[in-house]
Amino acid sequence: MPVLNFNYDDLCSMLGREVSKEVLLNEIPMIGADMHGTDSDTDNLTVEFFPDRPDLYGVEGLARAMRAFLNINPGIAEYKVESSNIDVFIDDSVTSIRPYFRCSVISDIKLNKASLRSIIEMQEKLHITIGRKRSKMAIGIHDLDKIKPPFVFKAVYPHTVKFVPLAHTETMNLSEILKKHDKGVTYANLLNGLKKYPIITDNDGNVFSFPPIINSSLTAVTTETKNLFIDVTGNDLRTVESALNIVTTAMAERGGRIVRVNMHENNKKISSPDLSPSDWQFLQKDCKKFLGIEISENEIIHSLQRMGLDGMAKNDTIYVKVPSTRQDIMHVVDIYEDVAIGYGFEKFGRKHVLTQTYGKLSPITIFSEKIRDLMIGIGFTEAITLTFSSEKEEFELSGLPKTEVVTVINPITEDHTCLRASLFPSLLQVLRRSKRRDLPQKLFEIGDVVINSKRQRHLCAVIVNSLVSFTEIKSYVEALLREIKIEYTLESSQYEIFVNGRGAEIISNENVIGYFGEVSPKTITNFGINHPVAMLELIIQSLPKQTDRAL
Repeated sequence: MPVLNFNYDDLCSMLGREVSKEVLLNEIPMIGADMHGTDSDTDNLTVEFFPDRPDLYGVEGLARAMRAFLNINPGIAEYKVESSNIDVFIDDSVTSIRPYFRCSVISDIKLNKASLRSIIEMQEKLHITIGRKRSKMAIGIHDLDKIKPPFVFKAVYPHTVKFVPLAHTETMNLSEILKKHDKGVTYANLLNGLKKYPIITDNDGNVFSFPPIINSSLTAVTTETKNLFIDVTGNDLRTVESALNIVTTAMAERGGRIVRVNMHENNKKISSPDLSPSDWQFLQKDCKKFLGIEISENEIIHSLQRMGLDGMAKNDTIYVKVPSTRQDIMHVVDIYEDVAIGYGFEKFGRKHVLTQTYGKLSPITIFSEKIRDLMIGIGFTEAITLTFSSEKEEFELSGLPKTEVVTVINPITEDHTCLRASLFPSLLQVLRRSKRRDLPQKLFEIGDVVINSKRQRHLCAVIVNSLVSFTEIKSYVEALLREIKIEYTLESSQYEIFVNGRGAEIISNENVIGYFGEVSPKTITNFGINHPVAMLELIIQSLPKQTDRAL
């Protein structure tokens, strides 16, 4: 979760009054945070915020939230937005590359080292979290006095433009930036497969932003900067607008004046930023039922105001205005949660009901435990691996037939892109890491896989040895099935994971309940293993009706 470091005096200056550290230490966690502590020497405080509140990723947003929560200034924070003649044009060439673009201007801001550092840290936290490492959204902050409007957001061929990127002195074209600049190397994957790259230029043709990679050194922000141009680009409009509003209002908390920009897109004129609150409504009785408490109309409205929202009651309906910075409000239950936080969880006390209950293991768990004991009894060692895998390991490297898998939309690494469909590749990874240990190695795992969006319980066992054979793994299969009283037949398997003619399918009641055999040299080599491997995979989920006698 994002960790925020800030200075006590800096926070109090934005609160508009001095609030004791004791009060802050007690109240900040109540809005959804974990207070890590304070540094008595520097008066710095450290807070870890829950990831659902990106508006609190900077001390500026925290000050706004605490003014409402401490009843200093409850309700929606009002920000004056001034008009301007600054125009920004969005070219059709970026529609298929990075389709959404919004921006704003901040005038007459006074920055010092602490406030500049705070804003940059907030920018990076937003990039990593709601920006999904800049793939979904990226923010650029520029010194407006170094460039001349109107500005143009367009796509160009990588070798046709050059500029000096931030933190460098060498002029580079876009392709060179992706190869030589630290940020270019880190985020080059976001532009993979594109013939043209997005840039933002000013009236003189100066390139001052290469989103989502790097800004130009021309518009580097310093403590001398007085006027700022903020751009946000991305692939999700709601995220782009929320990020812009969070950063823009944070600058306003620092004393800057918010100025609108006239954006021209598809023959339409858009004023940005749009800080208009969104409208919600719910029935008072529904809120009370959801929270499980008796709460009055006035208490609901006051609770909403403590959370920086505005509320009005009419008959049994509560009408709510939600500020544009609250990206986390996506359903009426999110507003109920704000009512609960504003009301105070400490007031939710009720008599504790002592009711004796008891639980029991499910049949498949009991059966899995029996199999576990049997596998240990015949000399195998249990392994536990991650449920996450990758399609490359599951099918391409292992040779298993491809099935539909549940994929991760924003995987952190290339090794964890989907939920596993088999335990076999995971155990091969264990064998690869332990290939320097003595032979033979006999491992098994009982765990869940997900095939066609349905969870199944599997058993997988592997043997690695210089002389392992089909006969050896077959003997273990026979011993296991005999002990759990399964009637079965064997048929030849055509899976590519097996040496030709040395793989078998286990058939019971006309269903395939597993397979085993000698693993092909290709699969063994793909996983970097140096010795022959034999394997067994059993679909435990297919067995319960047949295993009632064994439980």
